[in-house]
Amino acid sequence: MPLVDDGAIAAYGVSVETCDQALAAIARPGCASVQIILNAFRLKPLDEVLPAAREAGVGILARVPLASGLLSGKYDESTTFAEDDHRHYNRDGSAFDIGETFAGVDYETGVAAAREFTALVREHGPEGATPAQVALAWCAQQDGVSTVIPGARSAEQARANAAAGELPALSPALLDGVRALYDSRLREQVHNRW
Repeated sequence: MPLVDDGAIAAYGVSVETCDQALAAIARPGCASVQIILNAFRLKPLDEVLPAAREAGVGILARVPLASGLLSGKYDESTTFAEDDHRHYNRDGSAFDIGETFAGVDYETGVAAAREFTALVREHGPEGATPAQVALAWCAQQDGVSTVIPGARSAEQARANAAAGELPALSPALLDGVRALYDSRLREQVHNRW
């Protein structure tokens, strides 16, 4: 990168949509961090991006960690979103990359998968933890993730998000359940696309 070569900056970070873009960035000199969508509904980065980043010493910033709120367990088929909310107007990807909205999972499939995720949390998650907190902890506890970027619409949500960092290591049963949920319900929709 010319700015690194010229000494104007020591390093840089990028935000990407796809695993291929992340891998290309990681391979470039001076890349210090890659921001990529990673959540319990979007596991593909675990297979190639995180190992490459660890090997190269590149930080990973997990974005859209709650799959646009689906992993909070608060939405159902009757939930509506404001007209200016991307969860309303970008479900088909007509405004920007559909991967930014519900991590690329169609809403109905996402709601059903979120119910399964919530059941996993209740059965195998840390006592008292919410589905959103477990979803954030799941991201943060992936080997190679430097930080997680959740959104918050209130101080209460921000505090609850921060508390996710205090959760103990998630159980193997929960981790295996997330993988099984992805493989059975979501892989076909998102894996080859991003």
